[in-house]
Amino acid sequence: MSLQIPISGAALRRGQEAQANEPRAIAARYDSALNRVVVDLANGCTLAFPPALAEGLEAASPEQLSSVEIIGCGYGLHWEELNVDLSMPGLMAGIFGTRAWMARQGGRSTAAAKAAASRANGAKGRCPRKTS
Repeated sequence: MSLQIPISGAALRRGQEAQANEPRAIAARYDSALNRVVVDLANGCTLAFPPALAEGLEAASPEQLSSVEIIGCGYGLHWEELNVDLSMPGLMAGIFGTRAWMARQGGRSTAAAKAAASRANGAKGRCPRKTS
């Protein structure tokens, strides 16, 4: 017995609009030479990102990264062994994890000048005064 759920015309239109306008993956792979997850989109574009940017992928092995699957009609990526799911609209917007993950990533910097300034300011016990 199959259950039929009626779909309103408005819901059908929203779904068709989303399918036409939102990024959908048609192929995904891990490129070990570039150290990038590479996603081919239905609109002909390609998205590539380093796994270190994405929550749950930062410590994954190349073998684990290679097991990427496309889910949800192309709206998401899934790594079964890592239990990681990333949404294509989120990736396209630069969202590589949860809100807490993204907040922690925003404060990180590896710039030598910033690190040196931070050490110098820390040695003073305060932030430097502004000079006009």
